Amino acid sequence: MTKRFKDKVVVITGGTDGIGLTAAKLFAAEGAHVYVTGRRQERLNEALKEIGNGAVGVQGDVSDLTDLDRLYAEVKRDHGRVDVVFANAGVSESAPIGAIEEDHFDRVFRINVKGMVFTVQKALPLMSAGGAVVLTGSGAGAKGFANLSVYSATKAAIRSFARTWTTDLKSRRIRVNVVSPGMVLTPAMQTYLQNNAGAEEWMQQAIPFGRLAQTEEIAKTVLFLASDESSFVGGEELFVDGGFVAV
Repeated sequence: MTKRFKDKVVVITGGTDGIGLTAAKLFAAEGAHVYVTGRRQERLNEALKEIGNGAVGVQGDVSDLTDLDRLYAEVKRDHGRVDVVFANAGVSESAPIGAIEEDHFDRVFRINVKGMVFTVQKALPLMSAGGAVVLTGSGAGAKGFANLSVYSATKAAIRSFARTWTTDLKSRRIRVNVVSPGMVLTPAMQTYLQNNAGAEEWMQQAIPFGRLAQTEEIAKTVLFLASDESSFVGGEELFVDGGFVAV
């Protein structure tokens, strides 16, 4: 295996399951010093065993700025720098227009947008030229799914931040891009499919490739965007969705 990230310091929020966990495993296997966050300490401990390679876990909620401060204080103490940020933590909740409650709106924006913004901003003092930021978007940010207006709006905001931050950070040569998965067989998706008869068949028909993605397929794209292989890619949104948005 190549070691594109040998001795690189990689921070991954929401790294205890799904895409975040798979990406953490791949980064660690390629030589990175990996730091992952998660809200539940028990699950965080389990994830660290799966990642191996000396990965470090910092329990916390990305929407709590003191938790982010603890995360970067630990990274600074251990290594003094950050090379890659994968701002992946997020939550998906549904509510149709007409039934959107304030708590739902605040919670989804607090985690998906506020948490992502400050995850990146608080990393910047530790980042040097050549660093990479990868944000987790979603195909929902470019589509009009019923009942997902608040969630979709947060993902559209994330895509916008990648554009403006590419301009803001160009003098520092820090690249910012978005990976936007489609329908992926994460643990949360598997639970959804089990509880909603016919949903998987609909998805398979809607996706041109005729299947849902594996988490590895998204994670490999994250590593591409974080590596020197994408050195001239900036401000982009890369859909990894089997052609769902494009077709």
